[in-house]
Amino acid sequence: MANPYLDDLRLAHVLADSADNLSMDRFGALDLEVSTKPDMTYVTESDRAVEDAIRRTLKTSRGRDIVLGEESGEIEGTSENSERRWIVDPIDGTSNFVRGVPVWATLIALEEAGEIVVGCVSAPALGRRWWAMKGDGAHTGKSFRQTRPIHVSAVRELTAASMSYSSAPSWDQINRQGEFDALLRQCWRTRAYGDFWSYMLVAEGAVDIAAEPELNLWDMAALDIIVREAGGQFTSLAGEPGPWGANAVATNGRLHDAVMAYLGHFPDDGSVWADESGDSSDEPVADNVTRLRFNRDD
Repeated sequence: MANPYLDDLRLAHVLADSADNLSMDRFGALDLEVSTKPDMTYVTESDRAVEDAIRRTLKTSRGRDIVLGEESGEIEGTSENSERRWIVDPIDGTSNFVRGVPVWATLIALEEAGEIVVGCVSAPALGRRWWAMKGDGAHTGKSFRQTRPIHVSAVRELTAASMSYSSAPSWDQINRQGEFDALLRQCWRTRAYGDFWSYMLVAEGAVDIAAEPELNLWDMAALDIIVREAGGQFTSLAGEPGPWGANAVATNGRLHDAVMAYLGHFPDDGSVWADESGDSSDEPVADNVTRLRFNRDD
């Protein structure tokens, strides 16, 4: 039986194609219009143009659905009781876009009844795209027809793990700088690939851990389902599954508890949300671990 979200995923690719054309047309432009939001983050003419174009297409193709975008907020669809909401970050990594760094992407997700069921991340300057829909695994490729499945890594120990992040000093703003620094020291390798890319590298199995202390729903929605469908785990720092908190921890699942032991900021009542898809198995590691530790799940 065909996946019920297949048409939505195809539409997400159509939206991403349009976004890629608009953003690449202005990437590196000397006359790019850049302004500053009240929170002192950048917004460009391309952020607005991409989101406006996506909204126009959704109004025609999915007029009943709600649309939430970073630049224009939430707009209701024609159905007052719609359980479907498109969540859009027109350019994730605007600071990179402004400076000519190719690490930026358009993030498109579909939420249905409180669950993210479709996600598409398109990074045209890198020539990469990642996507997933509920129950179908995660994939990467240059287009919907040119694809390969992706899986998280099989690393089980922090000392063998690679971690990516965006900004180290930002952890001080949530009083977790010491814990973050301690986690970095435990990991085998740390790099600041940043923004969406950290999470896509987790989904591909190239990186094992990604975390950020301050995020919005549109920053995380598309990343969440891609990581989960690749076999990983995506939670808030409080352990709540999904992109519903104000921050994110994404791992290959096996390392999640160990990472949360450093970064977790649990509720005062002691309750912790659990993701049943996580793998906390104590299965012994093979003797040839130095050759196998980066294997993806099959």
